[in-house]
Amino acid sequence: MSVAFHIVVCGSLVPDPLQTLTPVMGADGPALKNELMLPAVLDPFAAHALYEAANLVKKTPGSKIWLVSLGNKAKLQQMMMTVAQKVEFELVALDGSASGFTDSFETAAALAGAIGAIPGLECERLLLFGGCASASRDAGTTLQMVGERLGLADQFLAVDELEVQEDGSLKIWERIEGGSYQVSVCAGAPAVLGWATGNLPEPPNNPQIGMKNMRTVMPALQRAAKVPLAAGAAFAAVELPAQQRQTRIVKDMPVDEIAQEIVDWLKK
Repeated sequence: MSVAFHIVVCGSLVPDPLQTLTPVMGADGPALKNELMLPAVLDPFAAHALYEAANLVKKTPGSKIWLVSLGNKAKLQQMMMTVAQKVEFELVALDGSASGFTDSFETAAALAGAIGAIPGLECERLLLFGGCASASRDAGTTLQMVGERLGLADQFLAVDELEVQEDGSLKIWERIEGGSYQVSVCAGAPAVLGWATGNLPEPPNNPQIGMKNMRTVMPALQRAAKVPLAAGAAFAAVELPAQQRQTRIVKDMPVDEIAQEIVDWLKK
């Protein structure tokens, strides 16, 4: 049985992981030094969710993807120049902070409001995709709270594989401890899936898809609503962790003594 899905992918920008990030205390709270100057990429976990959504759309004709992103409008436009060439989607943009210092509760409220206002979105067909965590804020709670606000009770986190079965049900592989998987069967949409790394490669750039997406991306960025997000906690200071290195070269030391020495050092 062929089922058409309405797939909403929540994913925003993060600083390029190859950059050196220096936290500073700004006028509005903690931030990153020269944050607006740092090159940005789509959050890696959200990127996997987007690629999995595109793969699912290929297998289920009539399905559609919306990418909901909350971030600085100018940085989103820069990021979309690359992301728009990967997968065909319709952008829903929110102009606000994508900082790792914001509260995931407020972020979830803004995302849920934007998703609920998408014209033509049918909740009974909705699959809410996103990363199981974030490269900028590893809270692992945002997607769950978005799902709760939208009334989606069936939630699966750390998903690596999704299979739509003949009866329309969803067979889902979730990562658990020990390198094993928990395999669940969901009756179908609506559902929330927080993706881990999946097993799909990054799609190649396709300029034709990029040009098609940019026809809707630019208007979406122009009408992006401003979302004020306050820091979720009071920060007395922000700084890089202090580096500590104590090296000692010892030959022919028994393994048990090495392990015990490490344990004693950790206890200190």
